[in-house]
Amino acid sequence: MQFIDTHTHLFLPEFDQDRDQVIKNAIDHNVQKMLLPNADSTTINPLMELIQKYPLNCFPMMGVHPTSVRADYEKELDIVESWLEKEKFIAIGEIGMDLYWDKTFQKQQEEVFRRQLNLAKKYNLPVVIHARESFDEIFKIIDEEVDDRLTGVFHAFTGTVEQANQIIEWGFMMGIGGIVTFKNAGLDKVVRNIDINHIVLETDAPYLAPVPKRGKRNQSAYIRHIAEKIALIKEISIEKVANITTDNAKQLFRL
Repeated sequence: MQFIDTHTHLFLPEFDQDRDQVIKNAIDHNVQKMLLPNADSTTINPLMELIQKYPLNCFPMMGVHPTSVRADYEKELDIVESWLEKEKFIAIGEIGMDLYWDKTFQKQQEEVFRRQLNLAKKYNLPVVIHARESFDEIFKIIDEEVDDRLTGVFHAFTGTVEQANQIIEWGFMMGIGGIVTFKNAGLDKVVRNIDINHIVLETDAPYLAPVPKRGKRNQSAYIRHIAEKIALIKEISIEKVANITTDNAKQLFRL
């Protein structure tokens, strides 16, 4: 039984004291592959150092996170493209829109998101989409940009069944993480109503630790708790959840 953590921030300072142990822990818990989304120009060096150290286990994405979008976004996009030209990445990510914290740069976020969707087409890579309080805005842009070259995953999906169906129609997947284990999140109803062939597993470590680890620092080894919850919702074995979601991730990210 093997898992893939399709979204984990192992290069962040939260792991500076015990990063090697956290990765060993993940591997010991059958999480052989961990996919690392970039945030902005400040996270590229720690990200690349980590994948050089663990080339068989850690795989990098390249992109600008929506909360990193400021007035100087052109500079950030130039840096992203310069890296895409010289290194191999598995996805454009983490990209999208976040209108939860701050709407100051909403127009810039829309522009950066659209530009990165086009980078994904240019470099033939899937996208990893962060959508917080921004489904309508993101859906509008994807609807305008989607074609047979565009695919990806809605990371930390928390939408409705209707939104899930639209995502499936576009040929995208949904990243399901610790939120599915939260008592009143309502995500269990959505997972029950969508085919598991459209789901990949993720932790978003160090954030959003699943029950029974909720409130602690999340880590890739905890993906089993997410898989167990999905198995319970779907009334199938955890082995089946592992096999299908791992195959989904391999196919999407060409691993």
